[in-house]
Amino acid sequence: MLRERSGSDLSSVGFDSAWCATDLGEYRHCRHTYEYYAYESLPPLDSTELTGTFQWLGGTGEPVPEHVTALNCLAENLAAKGLMLPRDFVTFQADSKLQYSLDEVSVTCCWTDISEPLPSPVEPGAFLVRFLRDQQDCVIWYLYLRPSGEAFVVHSYLDYEYEARRDEEETETNLDDPEEQRAAILWCAPSFEEFAYRFWIENRLWHALNGSDLSGLEPQVRDYLRHYADGRAGSLR
Repeated sequence: MLRERSGSDLSSVGFDSAWCATDLGEYRHCRHTYEYYAYESLPPLDSTELTGTFQWLGGTGEPVPEHVTALNCLAENLAAKGLMLPRDFVTFQADSKLQYSLDEVSVTCCWTDISEPLPSPVEPGAFLVRFLRDQQDCVIWYLYLRPSGEAFVVHSYLDYEYEARRDEEETETNLDDPEEQRAAILWCAPSFEEFAYRFWIENRLWHALNGSDLSGLEPQVRDYLRHYADGRAGSLR
């Protein structure tokens, strides 16, 4: 069963949507290091793979005590604001096998960097938690948490932790301008695991395409590329 998010669902989020990523060889071009791709243009994902146990990464290992402690502190901070961390995020970030899986596969040297809760510049009571960033901060990914319990993934070219600490005269963006800030935040996944799954697939594909060897790819990864093949599925070998 394939899962897609409809345009009407997206409109309720309140942000424009875009997937920020690099090329997939001849199948999806990229003019610079990253490109924004319409979310509706992306391959749909198999919802049976997204159960919160991360079986597509081989399942979970042992919790790392220091990671558990840090996440508990973050959760307590959020709870005081009426918010909570998504369970899939906690499972991933506390686990010895999982936590750095995105760092390891990233072709642009993205790295895990979890922040304290950062107030949303566009929605009172909502907060962002940074969890992944490009090595040159071209793009930064956040959990977006609402008091309603809703949680999804967004990205921005802004590091909101850094921006909040800058002197007002040095700030290149106006954090008090909701219209400007809403344009700077783009929705990209309805859950952390969906973001991680798509990120993992695309970066694995990049490595395989640049190594000219798709033979070792799992069926779901090959199917993802086939979405872009436009009748050239015979070339997927």
